[in-house]
Amino acid sequence: MARVRLSLKTSPQGVAWETLRDTWALAGEMAVFDGLWMNDHLTDMSASAGPSLEALTLAATLVHLVPGKWVGHAVLSNTFRHPAVLAKAATVMDHATGGHFILGLGAGWHAGEHAAFGLALPPIGERIDRLESAVAVLQALFSSAAATPPGVTRADPFYPLHDAMNLPAPRTPGGPPIYLGGQKRRGIALAARAAAGWLQPGTDAGDVPYFSEHRTLVLRAMEAIGRDPTGFAFAGQVHAGRSPTDRRQALGFARGLVEAGATEVVLGMRAGDGPEGLRRLVRDVAEPLRDTTG
Repeated sequence: MARVRLSLKTSPQGVAWETLRDTWALAGEMAVFDGLWMNDHLTDMSASAGPSLEALTLAATLVHLVPGKWVGHAVLSNTFRHPAVLAKAATVMDHATGGHFILGLGAGWHAGEHAAFGLALPPIGERIDRLESAVAVLQALFSSAAATPPGVTRADPFYPLHDAMNLPAPRTPGGPPIYLGGQKRRGIALAARAAAGWLQPGTDAGDVPYFSEHRTLVLRAMEAIGRDPTGFAFAGQVHAGRSPTDRRQALGFARGLVEAGATEVVLGMRAGDGPEGLRRLVRDVAEPLRDTTG
């Protein structure tokens, strides 16, 4: 069995910059972790719309603390950024991480933060239409054609390109790997044909049957189009919690995800718990999990 990648997720809600910086700096020194993740929200998603650091800029300020580790978002909201601008930002991240940036992308969902900032949140059908177009734009701008004149041209109802070039080109041939978080028929089909990986949503973190069911759906969709699943990533998520009981339960969930076929397990912690919270997570969850997964 291939080695399972083990990662930390410290989403940027309700945390001071200094605390998050110190937590990532400590994680960067820990061999147990292969990567670090965060989510993408403009508020803390509460009724009072509390604090949240902007995720793409935040990741760019932290990557130098975790050299050699993978960095990604689970997931960036397609409703927040034009995909051409995202392609340029992802190219910077690809260079800054030495080819270790993962572009996690989803359709967008939280109505409250869209309303608060005047961002459109179309019906779900149109959001998936836009996500399909966004993935195509990203792949076009990551292609070799975008690195040479005349660039790439795409007719598209949402994000047309006209002789668009992306220079400097990504460090990684074909651009950073794109992981998608689609959960229903069209999202799963898009991941199966166009993505390098599928992400279990944070709202279903630790739900092993959910992960197993959706992994099977993605594999069936890949089989239907004749795509070889070798190398395709399946990332499961677990919330580690704050108490010893929570962490024992999280370890059981994480082991269940590995048995269900996860190629990566993302252990989430409350970012405000800082370095001490990270040490507890490593002691009670990450290290025991690594001992059994290699």
